[in-house]
Amino acid sequence: MDVRLPLMSAGIALALLISGCSPSDEKREVSLEEKTAQFEKSLDAIQDPKLKDAVSELGGSLLLLERAQIKLDSKPLETEYGEDALAMLKHYPSPQALVDTYINGLFVLQKDSSSDYLTDLQPVFPFTFSVPAAFVFPHGLEWQSVTLSNKRVIPFQPEWSETDPGIQLSPSSSNLTNPDDLTVAYPFIEGLDIDRKRQPQPVSLQGKVEVIAPRRLYSFDLSKQDVGKTRTNDNLSVTLLKLGNNYAEIEYNNSAPLAAEVSETPLNPLIVQAKDHTGQFITRAGSINETPAQIAFYQKQLAKMQEQKTWTEPFEKQIDEEQRTFEKQQTRRYSKVYFNGAIDTLEVSLLDFSTATVTRKDLDLPVRRFEPNTTEKAIQPLDLPVVVYDDQAANWLKGATLSEDQLKKNVTISQSVDDPSAARIEFNHLRSFNDELLGTSFNPGESPVSFFTEDNHGKRDEPIELPPEAYQIDPLNGVITYDLNLFPETPAYAVGSMPLFLATIDKKTLDARQLPKGLELKGNALIVEMKEFPAQDWRFFAKDDNGNYLKEILSVSHDAAEQGPALFAVHYFYGQPAHLEAYQRTDLATVEYGFEVKLDKADASRLDQ
Repeated sequence: MDVRLPLMSAGIALALLISGCSPSDEKREVSLEEKTAQFEKSLDAIQDPKLKDAVSELGGSLLLLERAQIKLDSKPLETEYGEDALAMLKHYPSPQALVDTYINGLFVLQKDSSSDYLTDLQPVFPFTFSVPAAFVFPHGLEWQSVTLSNKRVIPFQPEWSETDPGIQLSPSSSNLTNPDDLTVAYPFIEGLDIDRKRQPQPVSLQGKVEVIAPRRLYSFDLSKQDVGKTRTNDNLSVTLLKLGNNYAEIEYNNSAPLAAEVSETPLNPLIVQAKDHTGQFITRAGSINETPAQIAFYQKQLAKMQEQKTWTEPFEKQIDEEQRTFEKQQTRRYSKVYFNGAIDTLEVSLLDFSTATVTRKDLDLPVRRFEPNTTEKAIQPLDLPVVVYDDQAANWLKGATLSEDQLKKNVTISQSVDDPSAARIEFNHLRSFNDELLGTSFNPGESPVSFFTEDNHGKRDEPIELPPEAYQIDPLNGVITYDLNLFPETPAYAVGSMPLFLATIDKKTLDARQLPKGLELKGNALIVEMKEFPAQDWRFFAKDDNGNYLKEILSVSHDAAEQGPALFAVHYFYGQPAHLEAYQRTDLATVEYGFEVKLDKADASRLDQ
């Protein structure tokens, strides 16, 4: 939720729906709803269409901003950990080297859809971006066409057309998690069977990319001791105005003028990250990027607009001139950034666009096909001319030494009584590398549970005698389901134990030049014989000569036959492995998690009478 005036898209409204309000915030919500109703009523009274649009846009932006402020201020303080958004940049000698890696590491995968008339194309980026983070530099990627095996070139169109009788290339509507995916749609003819193998297949995807690399990035490390102080490095400066429990107010400035290449480009040079007392990064909840003075200025402008009867050219010029004059006076930029957790330290980074390098490149990318499971014996090459590191691997692999206490501390218990005939208690835990190596040989053992009433003081009282069909335990998924209609008394507590599973994992470090039987490196591809290293028991991670974990591009299982056992697996990496870390599950233990849960009360009116 990054909110900026003066003219914001109404689409921002979807990003503002954060739940949780205190009583005082609820009063602010009521006040805002009243203000919104009054504003809408005043809009209805405006006859001039241009004036109405201008008032609607600015007034709507101010109301959205106020709503965002209320939501961010009232958001419950729940800690959520994230990743270092700048980790990728720290591996490369210059911003331009990161840009070159981003562009040269891009390739395209062909994926079959569930329909004979559709083929999906998935652009694969060398860096993984978690929403709402994105590539740290301003960039644009535009697809233009796809070339088919019969030499036909199909132009890109922004959406699929029902009336277009030919082959179409458009954004995929079926994959909302990968908005960059494309679909090649073949014409559908009623009553005519098609042979997919005879359809012309996509062989290359054309487009163009543009990335702007700044002169440099500089980071200021700040804490409570820095409140009110201005920190400077050459032309960059940052002032920490205020540091709250879960937010920071910052002013920042670049005293050097913007490079000519980006003078007309909307830029956000600020990247603010926070750590809590554990030293881990906590995720951002959103930001407000307007000072109280700016908000007051735009409120005055709105009031002037509402006094007009018509929208005239002189008035428009006056408003524009006032805005330009006011914004020129704002020599320093401002941001109030909120986080999901209590802040201990801040890392405030600025991108310096006083000089910039604009990289533009026409793309003509071959379409590659890698089935997750294939019966082909030949190993396809996938050697990309870039090195990309996996900055999450080290933290993920901490799960290899997970203890019983750590596993138990990660458990969260949730309940649902919306359907009294299928009320649920669910035991979940933070997924770790331990879960990845649990295999399938589970022995959950007994999972006892008893239900109790409560006494007059709300404490646990007598056990409830129940028929076996009154509740069901799914220990492998950590779920207890119970039917309140079969309970002779209202249950208040559930007491018992739920099994958790803990793998014993052995780690070996291997030199890439002296691999044991069953492991082979061909360039950037690690070939694993499944007979020697079964997939459910083993995992492999690669490091380069610098000791950094290499990011895996993808993996392919080569099987003996359609339904036969796997012969070998191939793991492709961005870079040349120099060392391997091999992790083997050698044992699996069941850990009993004892619990006493105070049960949520169901709506009595929904119980069978």
